Amino acid sequence: MRPPVLNPLFASLTALPGIGPKLEKVFVRLLVREGEKPRLVDLVFHLPTGYVDRRNQPKLSAVVPDTVVTVAVTIDRHRPPPPNRPRAPYNIEASDDTNTLTITYFNARKDYLEKLYPEGALRYLSGIATLYDGHLQMVHPDRVVDAAGFARLPLIDPVYPLTEGIYPNQLQRAIELALDRVPELPEWQDPAWVKRNHFPGFAEALRKVHRPASPDDLKPESAAWSRLAYDELLAGQLALALLRGHMRKRAGRGSAAEGRLRARIVAALPYALTQSQQRATADIIADLAQPNRMLRLLHGDVGSGKTVVALLAAATVIEAGRQAAFMAPTEILARQHFATIAPLAAAAGIRLAILTGRERGRERPEILSALAAGDIDLIVGTHALFQEDVAFHDLALAIVDEQQRFGVHQRLALSRKGEAVDLLVLTATPIPRTLVLTYFGDMDVSELREKPAGRQKIDTRALPLERLAEVIEAVSRALDDGRRVYWVCPLVEESETIDLAAAEDRYRSLKKRFGDTAELVHGRMRGTEKDAAMARFAEGSARILVATTVIEVGVDVPAASVMVIEHAERFGLAQLHQLRGRIGRGADRSICLLLYRAPLGETAKARLAILRETDDGFRIAEEDLRLRGEGDVLGTRQSGMPGFRLARLEVHGKLLSAAREDAALVLNRDPKLKSARGAALRQLLYLFARDEAIRLLGAG
Repeated sequence: MRPPVLNPLFASLTALPGIGPKLEKVFVRLLVREGEKPRLVDLVFHLPTGYVDRRNQPKLSAVVPDTVVTVAVTIDRHRPPPPNRPRAPYNIEASDDTNTLTITYFNARKDYLEKLYPEGALRYLSGIATLYDGHLQMVHPDRVVDAAGFARLPLIDPVYPLTEGIYPNQLQRAIELALDRVPELPEWQDPAWVKRNHFPGFAEALRKVHRPASPDDLKPESAAWSRLAYDELLAGQLALALLRGHMRKRAGRGSAAEGRLRARIVAALPYALTQSQQRATADIIADLAQPNRMLRLLHGDVGSGKTVVALLAAATVIEAGRQAAFMAPTEILARQHFATIAPLAAAAGIRLAILTGRERGRERPEILSALAAGDIDLIVGTHALFQEDVAFHDLALAIVDEQQRFGVHQRLALSRKGEAVDLLVLTATPIPRTLVLTYFGDMDVSELREKPAGRQKIDTRALPLERLAEVIEAVSRALDDGRRVYWVCPLVEESETIDLAAAEDRYRSLKKRFGDTAELVHGRMRGTEKDAAMARFAEGSARILVATTVIEVGVDVPAASVMVIEHAERFGLAQLHQLRGRIGRGADRSICLLLYRAPLGETAKARLAILRETDDGFRIAEEDLRLRGEGDVLGTRQSGMPGFRLARLEVHGKLLSAAREDAALVLNRDPKLKSARGAALRQLLYLFARDEAIRLLGAG
């Protein structure tokens, strides 16, 4: 049960005057995921990203064009559009004692503007001033008030992220009303910590950030914002510590084995295991033998051999007479893992099967029946593996690949498919240390830092899109030499159809030039079509593969040695590194060409420079976090994982260790959160949607 004191914050937005069901739908787009209902807490957690400073009110002659300014002007005359040109702008001439200003509106009502701007009256305007034909202009000012109205305006006015259909004034009014309903809550932070950091209380911190007295109040490093960030980090660390305690408390079942199956797999490998692989495997085998449940994250660089380590873990429990499941986020990746594992499993005598959405008809019941009877040792699949009708004979180990695309719910769902299931989580992207603590604080961690022998150094170059013709000529020469080429087009969620069209257009133009040797693969194709296209490329009947980022992870074609990435400035660093890792797997010298649209912004420039200078995935991951922030790095915007709303890890990451230690200390002293501070911390967990952890307090 949510504590009643929090009910005002969990009220629907329609409880606020002026927000009806129609406007509420628009707020959904701005504040929450599709299908969720926005609440007052979502409004007050929607923090500003900038501000308008009205303390400085320049004369018109001192206005700097293309900046947000506040000016005091006299309204001289109205110039409505002529009757025969209703779409022409409505202009209002204004001035001060130094210069003139044209105020411009499109599609505005004459009576409304005449009331807002009476001729001869003094008006204070805020908005972006531009130069048009050498003359100062302001289009649709953000604020228009008289002297009395200006006296009531905040001098530092926060600027918020918006969405189509919501005006700045509407959003600010809603936030103001919501702030007035924030209750005074008991302090859940440690009093000595609060004092040392000069933190205000929770409600006061929210008011300070939304009603800043100076621009400093709006900086993420301010005491008010840092207080809110620490609250969010503490809620996350407390939830992870409760989850870890709950998982550990439920006794495991040790799976010890002599290692016969592991030895057969290692003997069948075309290379020796790296030291990192050996170390990670030893850690996992030790975990599996314990009577406690294993919770381990295995992350490493592109091509560092995570799948082999996972297979060696599976072989350990299979030799002990039990089963393992290997879950991947997409069908293309599940089938890729299946293809990689199959020859090694055959060499070890492991009975292997695959289960995705594509296994239908008679095939699916046969697989399910064999799985339940224990006739399958290892099953590879997508989220189809944790649907209700899937039953295991004795599941001992759940391997979850690309964890950042599965939320905690899915990781628990798969581990509930057996008695005391051990959990091994893989990710193909090295994760920065702060993010490991943030999202995987309930886990032990193994890193794979070396690449297997034989990996080629990749020559990486950045070129403007204007040189596209040269790039196509270079691709032509590579194809003449018998090489295979990936050509990647960006796919950004917000404009999937536009970007899909871009990939299809590029495919058509390359097919025109290179004929049937060009193939296309994208996320909207049916699984069978995707597989057929990939198979043609892998066997060499197609030698240029145009793709969206579906090939980002796990696709393995050693003969491919050229990678062209179009609009590289649109990708994150780690994603570019992932894509680049699809080449350099064979004997040929590999080259990666990053095509960008000029001019590049500073962040994009830094991103491409880092990629050219290093192929160390761990360093790239840290830089990516610094340049982009945690939500984009881990893909939390698209996945079921909770991205941060108030904390900015690039600023507040240093608070994470303190939050982790604080959570551990609290649970050590008060494991059921029964004390006064414990009760306040329960409120904190509800506030930041970590209430699933509260249910664990009452669970056995």
